Parts: sequence; structure tokens; C-alpha cells
Amino acid sequence: MNPVLIEVLRGSSVESRHAGALAVVDASGAVHTALGDVERPVFPRSAVKLLQALPLVASGAAEAFALTDAELALACASHSGEPEHVATAAGVLAKLGLTVDALECGTQWPSREPVLRGMVARGEIATPLHNNCSGKHGGFLCLGCLMARHAGTEPAAFVHGYVAADHPVMREVSAALSAATGVDVERAPRGTDGCSIPTFALPLRSLALAFARAGTGQGLSEGHARAARRLRQAVAAAPFMVGGTDRFDTRLMQALGERLFCKVGAEGVYCAALPELGLGVALKVDDGAVRAAEAAMAAVAAALLQREDDELLQGYSHLPLRNWRGTLVGALRPAEALTRALAARR
Repeated sequence: MNPVLIEVLRGSSVESRHAGALAVVDASGAVHTALGDVERPVFPRSAVKLLQALPLVASGAAEAFALTDAELALACASHSGEPEHVATAAGVLAKLGLTVDALECGTQWPSREPVLRGMVARGEIATPLHNNCSGKHGGFLCLGCLMARHAGTEPAAFVHGYVAADHPVMREVSAALSAATGVDVERAPRGTDGCSIPTFALPLRSLALAFARAGTGQGLSEGHARAARRLRQAVAAAPFMVGGTDRFDTRLMQALGERLFCKVGAEGVYCAALPELGLGVALKVDDGAVRAAEAAMAAVAAALLQREDDELLQGYSHLPLRNWRGTLVGALRPAEALTRALAARR
């Protein structure tokens, strides 16, 4: 049974407890910190978008289509569907000569409420460009269009069905995930992600290893190492694209730049690379609570980067809870098991 990572207080009493597991690993595979069952496979979902974007850069597709920092950052994003995100995703399709119909991620309304309300008030309709994964899928289409160019086939026909596990695009993406994690994903439990591509259940230890490798280049092929570095640089230059206004990932990477790459996944998963330390992080909150996963990730980042007094990180790891009148009614805090594990590795 996994230990409690985050406690929720109502007044001074514990109201809820969020159990989970945490793995911090270096690029050689040595375990820095392990808490809970780090060998149990979990679906990382969107937390691995950086890894899924490695073929986009390594193949030469990003260069062939002159992708900007913002466009590369969007390829690693779970964005809020704000106008800047939508315009950037549309710009990628324009470079490819494709229409929005080429995106196979599905239609999703913006997650940022003021944007959603504005669209409804104006009578606008959401499209796949608003989907939080539209940038990632734009990256897949770039890769597919380059493949079509090399094969001498028509791009729109070649990329059709790119979300299928046996499509050449998805085979490249899955191979990159296998190479980074050291796990043969073809033998891993498989599901279908919210954006329709395959998702694989992988151990937290292997996911942490992949992000240590992505942060250092060690253990990756030369092409994937260069790609990881380029993507991290792009995200540091355009962190808004990875999340959006007031989003955890965006705020942390705006503050820390290339010292930290972090990415949320659905159902309480977080992965991160800390290049200066040569470490990768992967955690999962068992009940899927993203708020608790953010608090745990903030506590881990504060401890590993020795920024325990950082107001931004403290604001998430010890998140104040207020009611609808603005009255302070409680807070989140790291549980003793998490605090001890992180203190032991200082």
C-alpha cells in the first residue's frame, strides 16, 4: 500500500489524505529517492509529451518546417485552449498545407473559463485546435508530412489515421518512448489516451529514468539527446505554450527556466527533468487528484533544488484553501512520509 503524500486540512484537522508513489532517478538508473511502489505500471498520459515529441526534432521535421520555439513548446503541451495556443496550432497546420480536419485529437472546449465564456457569448464553436493536445498532434503531422515527402506520397493521404498504433508516425513515437524508458512498450499494458493515441502503462522508476535521460542526454541516441535539449530550450523560451495562464507547469518553468522541465499527466501523474542535478522525477497520486499531484511536485522541486523558501513553490506545496467568500478554511501540505523521504536525500 502506498504512503500518504499529501494531506488536506480543514482548519487544523486532516480532512483528506492522498496516497501515492514517487521515484527520483539519475540517468544511469540509480535510484535517488523511492517512495511507495515505483515498479507498478501506471499510465503517464500527457506527462510524456516531451518524449513523444523527440522524433519530431530528431527526424529533421521540426527544421524542415521551420518550427519556432512556441510551436515546439506547443508540441509538448497540454494547453488551456487560449487564443495564443489556437493560433500557434493553426500556424503549424498552415506550414504543412493541411486543414484542421487533419487533426485526429478530437474537439475540446478551452479549459480556461474566461476563454470558454467568451466563445459561448460570441456564438463561437470549439474545434480540434482548442484541444489541449492539438500542438502534440501538430507535431505528429509534421513528422508524417516529412515521412510522406521522403516516400514521395501525398501528405494528407499518408498522415490519415496517424493515431493508430501501427501507423508509421505512431511507431516512431512508441519507439522513442521505449528507448527513453528502457521498457519495450509493445509488451506493456496498452490503453487509448484522451486524444486517441496509444498510451502505455510504465513503472514510475522507468519514467523517472526517461526524464533524467531527457535532461542530460545520457543514455539516449545522439539524435534523441539533441532533440530533448532543443525541446527543453524551446519550452524554457515559451513556457506559456505548455499550459497557459495561471497553470502550474507554465508558472514553474517561467520562474525556473531550463533548471526544470515538468509536465502534468491525467489522473495525478507528474514527470520532471532537473538537468543541473542529472535527475528525473515521476510521481503518481493514487486517487488521480491533480491538485495533490501539483502539491507533491512542488514539494519535490523545492527540496531537490534547495528552494524551500521559494514563495511560488510554497504556494503550491502548502496551497491555502479559501471558501467562496475568500475566507481561509484550510490548506494542503506534504505528509510526513514525503517530507522524510526528501529530507533524507538532502
